[in-house]
Amino acid sequence: PSKIAKTQHHAALPIDGVAGFMVNLRQQAGIGARALEFAILTAARSGEVRGAQWSEIDLGAAVWTVPEDRMKARREHRVPLSRSAIDLLRALPRSSEFVFPSTKGTALSDMTLSAVLRRMRVEAVPHGFRSTFRDWCAERTSYPADLAEMALAHALKSKEEAAYRRGD
Repeated sequence: PSKIAKTQHHAALPIDGVAGFMVNLRQQAGIGARALEFAILTAARSGEVRGAQWSEIDLGAAVWTVPEDRMKARREHRVPLSRSAIDLLRALPRSSEFVFPSTKGTALSDMTLSAVLRRMRVEAVPHGFRSTFRDWCAERTSYPADLAEMALAHALKSKEEAAYRRGD
């Protein structure tokens, strides 16, 4: 069935729409908007962002280390943080162990980021920004494809290559 079934892609913004969207997103109030912004800046999955804890963030080294138990591939993932991501983090209150806490101090709900997009009337889903990131890498940069895949924390398809490539 997978060879004949039509692929259903996540709704994503085109590359050229992201800059204007980010300007509008930064005008939105609330922790959900900040979590979505961080997800876009890091090309991370929403679950990784919603569960992010301050203990995983090293602002001095500009790295967010997502533990393996929260990663789809069950492998620790180190995310380099851009200046924009660091500025966003520094502006957040530290009222919980979670970087983006709910009003109860727990991790945000899985619908929070989607709700931000709905309120903004944007025809995309949070996961779609990972596709936009991948398109940007392929169409607007000279970064190698395997580096883009590593940034997205995608597992290597070749078991042999995965056995030898242990770096991040």
